[in-house]
Amino acid sequence: MAFDGIVISNLVWELNERLLDGRINKIYQPEGDALLLTIKNNRNNYRLLLSASPSLPLAYIAEDAGTNPMVAPNFCMLLRKHISGGRIAAITQPDMERILKFEIEHLNELGDLCTKFLIVELMGKHSNIIFCQPDGTIIDSIKHISANVSSIREVLPGRSYFVPNTMNKKNPMEIDNQTFIDEILTKPLPVGKALYTSMTGLSPLISEEICYRASIDSSMSTSGLSDAEKLHLFGTFQRFMEDVREHHFVPTIVYRGREPVEFASVSLSCYSDCTTQTFDSISTVLQTYYAEKNASTRIRQKSHDLRHVVTTALDRTRKKYDLQLKQLKDTEKREKYKIYGEMINTYGYGLEEGAKSLSCLNYYTNEEMTVPLDTQLTPHENAKKYFERYNKLKRTFEALTGLTEETHAELEHLDSVSTALDLAQTEGDLAQIKEELIQAGYVKRHTGGKNVKKQKLTSPPLHFLSSDGYHMYVGKNNIQNEELTFKFANGGDWWFHAKGLPGSHVIVKTNGDELPDRTFEEAARLAAYYSKNRNSEKVEIDYIQRKHVKKPNAGKPGFVIYHTNYSMVISPDITDIQLVK
Repeated sequence: MAFDGIVISNLVWELNERLLDGRINKIYQPEGDALLLTIKNNRNNYRLLLSASPSLPLAYIAEDAGTNPMVAPNFCMLLRKHISGGRIAAITQPDMERILKFEIEHLNELGDLCTKFLIVELMGKHSNIIFCQPDGTIIDSIKHISANVSSIREVLPGRSYFVPNTMNKKNPMEIDNQTFIDEILTKPLPVGKALYTSMTGLSPLISEEICYRASIDSSMSTSGLSDAEKLHLFGTFQRFMEDVREHHFVPTIVYRGREPVEFASVSLSCYSDCTTQTFDSISTVLQTYYAEKNASTRIRQKSHDLRHVVTTALDRTRKKYDLQLKQLKDTEKREKYKIYGEMINTYGYGLEEGAKSLSCLNYYTNEEMTVPLDTQLTPHENAKKYFERYNKLKRTFEALTGLTEETHAELEHLDSVSTALDLAQTEGDLAQIKEELIQAGYVKRHTGGKNVKKQKLTSPPLHFLSSDGYHMYVGKNNIQNEELTFKFANGGDWWFHAKGLPGSHVIVKTNGDELPDRTFEEAARLAAYYSKNRNSEKVEIDYIQRKHVKKPNAGKPGFVIYHTNYSMVISPDITDIQLVK
């Protein structure tokens, strides 16, 4: 993700369209490093969020107001004093930098018209919101940066504001052919890196996109470019920047499945293996992207303890299973010892004392064989020793066979729980997974007292609608799978699951109809996506009517058996399947 100069340019254009000449109605400071301005313009109220968070610097027109502190911080009070009721006279972006500059006209205490600048720097850990006089004198900032923190620039009341050009980057809007080829493409760097380290506003993503459009490998050294390739790359770059200059933006989010992986203000052809969704507003893109990304990140953080439990149990169970398989393999020679004992009992009467081996005909295979003998033992004792070995290995085989099956079932169960953690979308999903781990004995239940009621698990399965209007339901964990298959579905409904893989049960409600082929394919795609192999190109899916799916005795939650099923191989692409919320 790149909140770069191109996105800022798109945002400035959008803010000018909506907010220019608007009046600042309210000013809040919901976080220590964020502002929320309510701006009235053209009979509409807009909420402008400005965040200087070092981990997530942002600026966009927000849909909701959020929560605000009861007592306004000092910086918020200062802004209210000066620019509350002020008019936004201009919104600019200096030299394609990651900076928003608001020129605000307001009346001072004497009723005279004054101008102030609110400058929002969206530069990662160096992000800040700075309030300045027209001559550049800093009135105050949301973060104070002293000389002890930065030797390049102090951001304190009374200091002069300036943008430090520590990288000596050039404005991409002003780059000509000669500068591009003679200065930028002569740097001993990969082509993509030469672009984004030489010009303001270009991120690695945008540099990659420009190279992709020019059919040039961005990791290739600039010294490997021919003169024709350099000219072609400049032409591609020039056309790209012309679109930015003319405000031909295409606010876009790139999805891999349903997970957002990138956003931009231009179409990203370099993500040819992913799907893209375009929007009318870059603010909508930013709010949608970060809301979805934050939800995913928050669930991953909350699932950390459960993941640790499952990963530890998986590692321990895999080691146990491998050891059991090795021991089981060692028992394969038990039949050989039994035959050795039988051959000695059959042919050993003629053996000489101290014989080292017995050569005889194996009457099971009609082949000659040699039986090793212990010279210190009699033939009868040798036969007894081999039978004892056989019986010991036989007992080991019988015990290990059952234990190995149990361990394999435990391994499959833990693998399915691990997949369910990857599919979890809400805290309710995590609560159900935790309950399953508690029931399986991997996690202890903390009751907090005898009279504490058991937590009610209410997380629902995912609900989709097929193109033909049939309702499709997807379990996100074993508890939901169990409920869907054995309590929700009717015998005539269709059941889908990835073949031989941990994953979701998918139920299609038929309402007594014969399902169209397209619905079968869409349900199979859901089963493929909500499985362990969701990132594969193709996944094999089993499907069968629900009445033929059975639960084995003492089976783990969500585990089933079935026979005479149908199968299909399909792509796990579900972007065009409608999710019912």
